[in-house]
Amino acid sequence: MAREVVIVPGNGGGNIFSDGMWYGWLRKKLLEYDSELTVKLEDMPDPVVGRESIWIPFMRDKLKVGENSIIVGHSTGAVAAVRFCEQYKVHGIVLVGAYTTDCGMENEKLSGYFDRPWQWSKAKQNTEWISQFGSRDDQYLSWDEQVEVSVGLETDFHRFEDRGHFIEPYFPELVTLLKGQLMKN
Repeated sequence: MAREVVIVPGNGGGNIFSDGMWYGWLRKKLLEYDSELTVKLEDMPDPVVGRESIWIPFMRDKLKVGENSIIVGHSTGAVAAVRFCEQYKVHGIVLVGAYTTDCGMENEKLSGYFDRPWQWSKAKQNTEWISQFGSRDDQYLSWDEQVEVSVGLETDFHRFEDRGHFIEPYFPELVTLLKGQLMKN
């Protein structure tokens, strides 16, 4: 039974509570919905590059992501969520702006996430459900890579035409999805 949500932001180095993104807003909305729910949100170590060798142990050891956790990962956080689930069990994952290659960006090359093939079947086996949000007009990610993630993981894919990289201060569709998943438990 999922009783916690762990929000894993994208890389970039901004303060996750004050950068105008939906992370803090989502935390607040989930706690308003269920005050007994644990919602974890912290600045990630190595926030600019987002190295797998640092983020995965931080998720496991500091954030204590486990079998009762729902990971909400955005951008690099989505990539980290998939790689985490290749090794560890979680209750569910929500991928926002997920992708499969370094997109030709130096920081992404240095992250280590893209140095080996994706283990879609292991990730699927280690979670009860996977949802995904993607937008055709994402300014950083190709639509084909977002679809590749959906096909590889057989996600419940919420497709948009006009949301870019999901960097708005509000994300009501995500709240609706999470409330629906939490009510199932």
